[in-house]
Amino acid sequence: MTVITVTIFLFVIYACLIIYYRQSWMQIPTGHWQQAIGNRPLVTISVIIPARNEEENIQACLESVIAQTYPENLFEVIVIDDFSNDQTAKIVNSFAEKNVSLLSLKDSIEGEKINSYKKKAIEMAISKAKGELIVTTDADCIVPNLWLQTIASFYKENNPVFIAAPVSYYGENNFLKIFQSLDFMTLQGITGASVYKKFHSMCNGANLTYEKKIFLEVGGFKGIDNIASGDDMLLMHKISAGYPDKVLFLKSPDAIVKTKPAKTLKEFLNQRIRWASKADKYTDKRVTAVLVLVYLFNFWILFLGIISVFYSYLFFWFIGVIIGKTIVELFFLYPVARFFKKEKLLWWFPLAQPFHILYTIVAGWLGKFGSYKWKERKVK
Repeated sequence: MTVITVTIFLFVIYACLIIYYRQSWMQIPTGHWQQAIGNRPLVTISVIIPARNEEENIQACLESVIAQTYPENLFEVIVIDDFSNDQTAKIVNSFAEKNVSLLSLKDSIEGEKINSYKKKAIEMAISKAKGELIVTTDADCIVPNLWLQTIASFYKENNPVFIAAPVSYYGENNFLKIFQSLDFMTLQGITGASVYKKFHSMCNGANLTYEKKIFLEVGGFKGIDNIASGDDMLLMHKISAGYPDKVLFLKSPDAIVKTKPAKTLKEFLNQRIRWASKADKYTDKRVTAVLVLVYLFNFWILFLGIISVFYSYLFFWFIGVIIGKTIVELFFLYPVARFFKKEKLLWWFPLAQPFHILYTIVAGWLGKFGSYKWKERKVK
């Protein structure tokens, strides 16, 4: 009976949380802010792109960035080469006449031992940046042509100091990539809902905006620069601690940045382990509490499945919880998928459910106690 009681308790708490996220997501204003610019004074922007061995992606990324509708004299693009040993730097230099500049991280940290190369790269670029706003994305991303115009208009209208904006996967041509897209879309929905409601702080570094002066005011990455990942959420937590009402989510289809899912299962797990590795470093403990709940619930489902082998009456509870979890999550995910125009992927969601439970447990555990390899670097 105790097992059933715990099962019901965890499911009810989890379901309430997911339904709360759904209602919050639907309350976020959705708009096309660039239409409201008119004759307003615009803001100067520095787009910062860290890149390591991105010869396959950097050209398409830069072509999308320089194709912005935002006035050319109001934004610059800074790419930081993070010790690439391919043609990344050469490709970036070919854009030199299009307001794209290249910095070399190697020149900045000669002999210096660091644990977070990406944070150091962003810090280096910000020290050279001329824009009032810092906008970050990744070298494997494609941005829409209204991206900067939408960000600038939203900024002028709402006066935030930090903006989290949507990111989506593209090119889902097999089950692994579809699985990643569904998982990532869930995270994006939770991000928007939690930021809008000030419930907790989440974001993704592929589409972030913050004021340069605020970055400097909070000391940049000082205090978190020893943590390998977290150039997005850990910075967000530093800023939101001082400006809780000035951290906003930009929900606009004109601001969706697209990125590629991992090609292989190993690459995918390394990515998610990297994300999970910073969980115990969050200063916003509300995020930690949610992550613990999600981990415990998924672990309990697996535990329930194992013991149902020995206690057959529990098998029906095991199947029932999985079905209930699937229904609740689909209820949440449908409006999110509609925003990203990915409703068709939802047909795969029930099939992905068992894999999601297992991956959540594995990635969460290894994120805390294991190590991962990212960009040919092994990190503990």
